[in-house]
Amino acid sequence: MSSFNRRFFLLAGSASALSACGFTPAYGPSGAATRLQNAILVDEPKTRDAYLLTQNIEERLGRAANPRYGLSYAITTRDNAIAITAANVTNRFNLEGSITYALRDLQTGAVVTSGKVDSFTSYSASGTPVATQSAERDARTRLMSILADQIITRLIAASPGLPA
Repeated sequence: MSSFNRRFFLLAGSASALSACGFTPAYGPSGAATRLQNAILVDEPKTRDAYLLTQNIEERLGRAANPRYGLSYAITTRDNAIAITAANVTNRFNLEGSITYALRDLQTGAVVTSGKVDSFTSYSASGTPVATQSAERDARTRLMSILADQIITRLIAASPGLPA
């Protein structure tokens, strides 16, 4: 038996095992994430980081016309110098961020799921001040995208237990 045929056999076996265990795509017709699409009203952003977070969440889940859930959040970020030269000049920073979030049922006001996500990105500070500011701005954009993805993943994981 050639290695191609063995791979095909293994892939076919794993696909049938996934379908037998009840695996369905999250965004499929009967997927768990469908009840979140266009159903979450994210709190109004008051900072650039909050705007970026809201933008990323709404890109993935849609903007709610008739929201069923409300998403509250608190963002914390911190710069840490990680590469310092012998002349005591910082060349690189880690931008650490964490978000505490809570998803509420807007009809009852009850918190249906909550949690905390955190991650980091880095940026270089070895160029001009304008280049450093641009690198930091890009790092913040990337960090909010990463954190939004983590929140969405956790909301999707919790969605089978959400009220319909």
